[in-house]
Amino acid sequence: MQQPTSNFLYFFLFFSGCFIAQAQYTETINSNRPGNSQGAFSVGTGVMQLEAGGYTGNDEHTLLGTNTDILGADYALRYGLFFEALEVSLMGSFQGETTTIRIGGNDVDFKRSNFKTNTLGLKYMIFDPFRSIEPDKPNLYSWKANQRFKWKTLIPAVALYAGANFSFGENPYLYEGKSKFSPKLALITQHNWRGSWVLVMNLIIDKISEDFPSYSGIITLTHAFTPTFAGFLEYQGIISDIYADDYARTGVAYLVGDDLQFDISGLINFKNTPSRWQVAAGVSYRFDMHKQDEFIDDSFEGDRRKGRSKKREIETKPELEN
Repeated sequence: MQQPTSNFLYFFLFFSGCFIAQAQYTETINSNRPGNSQGAFSVGTGVMQLEAGGYTGNDEHTLLGTNTDILGADYALRYGLFFEALEVSLMGSFQGETTTIRIGGNDVDFKRSNFKTNTLGLKYMIFDPFRSIEPDKPNLYSWKANQRFKWKTLIPAVALYAGANFSFGENPYLYEGKSKFSPKLALITQHNWRGSWVLVMNLIIDKISEDFPSYSGIITLTHAFTPTFAGFLEYQGIISDIYADDYARTGVAYLVGDDLQFDISGLINFKNTPSRWQVAAGVSYRFDMHKQDEFIDDSFEGDRRKGRSKKREIETKPELEN
């Protein structure tokens, strides 16, 4: 994804260690798939990005004695709006379920399907360490000093996200009394380390206006094994009076050209009320209409999905101006 971004199971694309201009646009696509977190960087102005996939899985609830087969699709439409640090997005999922429960010695099926989530939101980067922190100058007298760990590399990029969940009509995924509109807020941090590692963290408050808000934390670690192949690990914890759980995700993503990425991933949880597993596959595609005369160099060996690549500015050649 040559643009920046996040997630553990989810998400990758390529990114490397040092930025010297203000644009967040990158030469290769930057996707949040296949993880569930968001990276701190936007896709860049004039870029429209579609991220979508399908998933299947099963929930088995030992106390209720239910077994639920799940089939669904999730999607995200992202666009760089007005300036580089701002992104507008529509994210959601459509899910169908068949729940089997034993009643009177017979197995009875209950089905439901609808949009499980839909959220329209804005993300804005408030701090980019590669722009705001002066890099150390090389020590001409000491190789050891140049290789020493620098604490400033622990300072992450920071973004804020604000969105609105919405639903229309009769939706079986809305519990009784739940509003069809509710706010969602998130604090997003992203560390980009040389060596092709990216660490993304999301702190999320969802459905704030409801009687039962949800609090979630996601940590996603991504590693680019090659300029086109990356993998991730992700942990997500959810706390709510309606539903609480812990998820682990992992997966890989493969970059084809500058604008296309494929991914596969999996999920498990750590309880039996219900126990859950899912597998997913998806694709991310970028419609690149970026017009600024600068690009990000992907020559660094560690590009990655929730990251960016080393950027350098270029002058427009006279013969290209026309």
